[in-house]
Amino acid sequence: MPTKMSLLKPFCAAALLCAAAAAQADITVYTSQAEFLAAVQAPGVDTYDDLTVTLYGETLTRSAGAYTYNAYSATGLYGAGGDGGDFWLSNNTPIAPIVFSNFSGGVSAFGGNFFGSDVLGQYTTGNLILTAIDGSALSYGVAGAATTDFLGFVSTVPLAAVTIATDGGVGVWPTANNVVLAVPEPATYGMLLAGLGLVGLMRRRSR
Repeated sequence: MPTKMSLLKPFCAAALLCAAAAAQADITVYTSQAEFLAAVQAPGVDTYDDLTVTLYGETLTRSAGAYTYNAYSATGLYGAGGDGGDFWLSNNTPIAPIVFSNFSGGVSAFGGNFFGSDVLGQYTTGNLILTAIDGSALSYGVAGAATTDFLGFVSTVPLAAVTIATDGGVGVWPTANNVVLAVPEPATYGMLLAGLGLVGLMRRRSR
């Protein structure tokens, strides 16, 4: 005769599989800032307006609202732009990517204005490739972006890094402005907690 335990195990296993599938890493790309902001909560912005047109070190520790993160480029980071006090973040070698990582607070959403700049740190038309990494990786190409064009990634799990690089074109440096960091909507947290709760229940019952 089946016991309560033997009946419970298949139910818990099925429910756990459903929760795990729902909580599996998945990255969505947004080209609308309004839609990106509607998909996240507690966004913080880093405008880079405290930078100047000068060469910085390989790593900068930055903040966007309540979040902190690192920006890195192997040949050094560079302040660009500056028209009307609107400064941008670029780097010192066009073939080197800029890597954003070490996000605090469970950041799972990253967006902003991403475009090209020239050797003088001024806007120029160019093609970029952005890649979001959260255990898997998703790359997205941007062709001829303007300084006001928006691109954002939202993952169902915390992001490990986001990179921005050129596609190898001559005279174009990868450049970022108004970077937005955010966390998932509460519904996403609920799915993750439900999955963890079922794992705990199964372990307890198995004892």
